[in-house]
Amino acid sequence: MNKRMLQMLAAVLVFVAIIAFVKFQQIKAAMAGGSYTPPPEPVTAVVAKAQPWGDAFEAVGAVAPVQGVTLAADLPGVVERITFESGATVKKGQALVYLDSRQEVARLNSAEAALELAKNNLDRSKSLLEQQLIAQSDYDQTAALYRQAEAAVREVRAAIERKVIRAPFSGTAGIRQVNLGQYVGSGDPIVPIQSLDPVYVNFSVPQQQVGALRVGMAVSVAADSGVKVQATGRVTAVNPVADDATRNVRVQATFANPKHKLRAGMYVSVRVDMGSRQSVVAVPATSINYAPYGNSVFIIEEMKGPDGKPYKGVRQQFVKLGTARGDLIAVHSGIEPGQVVVSSGVFKLRSGAAVKVDSTVTLPASASPRPEDS
Repeated sequence: MNKRMLQMLAAVLVFVAIIAFVKFQQIKAAMAGGSYTPPPEPVTAVVAKAQPWGDAFEAVGAVAPVQGVTLAADLPGVVERITFESGATVKKGQALVYLDSRQEVARLNSAEAALELAKNNLDRSKSLLEQQLIAQSDYDQTAALYRQAEAAVREVRAAIERKVIRAPFSGTAGIRQVNLGQYVGSGDPIVPIQSLDPVYVNFSVPQQQVGALRVGMAVSVAADSGVKVQATGRVTAVNPVADDATRNVRVQATFANPKHKLRAGMYVSVRVDMGSRQSVVAVPATSINYAPYGNSVFIIEEMKGPDGKPYKGVRQQFVKLGTARGDLIAVHSGIEPGQVVVSSGVFKLRSGAAVKVDSTVTLPASASPRPEDS
């Protein structure tokens, strides 16, 4: 039994020794100059071409009304009458809500009676003064009492007017927040009103691009609010102060909005046409290898391997990117027209890697893509 086990152990040792010798010869051959060449990576590629490229800036903006406010009660009181419906179009000066003003009306009657008495006293004092039957000081005191009575009447009338909530401008009323018989305190909200034609679109621009902005530049916006909304307006204001935290500058554009498709608070995609056009090299966005230390592309070139044989490989090239448009992105430096650039599969490449261009697959790239279901 022990003899048989020794024979089996010897056989195993011989087998291991043979395997070790074979691997040693392979490693020795590799160190002597032979190397394993991995198969080329399949990629797609495009030829870099120069094309006209309008300088534009894209951002996300928010719609704001030119005039918008939430009406509030000026004085406390009980809602006596409501003369509008939620969502209705209202005119400037239109009375929307009446608060109970019976107490003020009673004060007005009293003040008007006091004014009438003061007027009679003033007339009598004037007649007596003309006859030199009273002193000038007595007449002046009577005249002062008359003016106080006039002021008291105007004060009560102003209080009654403040019990009527009116639209400060023409616009669209929102959802009312009061009901008949409800007590409202001073400052309690009544209804929001927004003027939606025209509207503002506010967005931010990095400080590096503010110098190219001018009031009057064309701005286009697009929003997906169930129905595609597109509109064109103009830059009307550029904030003179940059934000301390982001170093962005606030910009405001104005848009005509006759059909009220742009609603206050909506987010929209903003595109500002800077006006200048230049020739740049544009490549598909899928060609860019983004990295913290710099963005790069892979250029396909003829290379020579360690054995001197030529092969098709890639060279990593760092690039300076410009603005994106649709599927394309502008490259300001790093690529020359005519160079072949990898358009897909960059994530699996390294400089010097062998590639095989798959010409049967073509990735569409356009500055103005139109999805099939758009």
